[in-house]
Amino acid sequence: MRDEILRRLVHASGTAVPLAYVLVPAVEWVHVQALLVGGLAVALVLEVVRLVVGLDWWVYEKLTREYEQDNLAGYFLAVFGMAVVALAFDPRVAVPAILMLTIADPVSGLLGSGELRTAKDVTVLLVTFAVATLLAVPFVTPIAAVLGGAAATVADGIKPVIRGYVIDDNLSIPLASAAAMSLAIQFLPASAL
Repeated sequence: MRDEILRRLVHASGTAVPLAYVLVPAVEWVHVQALLVGGLAVALVLEVVRLVVGLDWWVYEKLTREYEQDNLAGYFLAVFGMAVVALAFDPRVAVPAILMLTIADPVSGLLGSGELRTAKDVTVLLVTFAVATLLAVPFVTPIAAVLGGAAATVADGIKPVIRGYVIDDNLSIPLASAAAMSLAIQFLPASAL
């Protein structure tokens, strides 16, 4: 359980990136993009060293799950997902998508068992949906917030395994929620909800 809480704290620490953009006037979106691309480069080097060279730091033992031992780790997929979202979407969509990953996902993880399962309990999914949707409300239309929250919940709640590889929600949450919110903003009227 202690390692699970540590993993969730690492997740939550990523909240500083979008919040800096929202709360610090001197931080522009280009700064967030550059930070995430730089972080992605560092994470890529660390993952290559870990998976190819065999670097075995204690931090990997504590912060990676068993299924990540021979695959890309969740932290890398999180930084990758955040960087893609920051580069591909407008900040009003990217910020809540990143917050859904850094806040809603850890909440879900703490409420759930922390074990790898194909689907989560309905109560956990409802809380995840509520948290994710509320995180989006200040940034997008209500319908976009609901659809983004739903996409994040589905991405968090279902862990497909393809050829033995777990499609990690650290990647799918920001991508799915950003895509859903962006499409809702483009194609659905603000008064639809």
